[in-house]
Amino acid sequence: MAEPKTQPTDASVDGFLASIDDETRRRDCEALRDLMREVTGEEPKMWGPSMVGFGTYHYRYATGREGDWPLAGFSPRKRDLTVYVMAGFDRYEDLMARLGKHSTGKSCLYLKRLDDVDLDVLRELVARSAEHVAARSAG
Repeated sequence: MAEPKTQPTDASVDGFLASIDDETRRRDCEALRDLMREVTGEEPKMWGPSMVGFGTYHYRYATGREGDWPLAGFSPRKRDLTVYVMAGFDRYEDLMARLGKHSTGKSCLYLKRLDDVDLDVLRELVARSAEHVAARSAG
């Protein structure tokens, strides 16, 4: 069985964030780093070349595929700031309705700028998702 492509690395999170050319995107990423560190109680770690992750959980699919993944994370993609909400969004309709300007994929929350969203709602979304995933993987 193949290893997941995205693995934790020893690269510097602060160095990665400092390399972001767009000043607004860089500040947003620094704010997300601080928010996720506070919410998860975990230190940030680079996962692959462009994802910042916090904590870890082990997953195992019915197919037998398994691996480790961060409880919470983000990546400053070219088009959007991508926040990884590992539990998905179905159970968070109340928060999503109050979040502000965003779009979603299966487990990806896409934001243009942090100024477009309510940071207290984002903080709660990240916290509830991380708690749900941690509890599910522990059981």
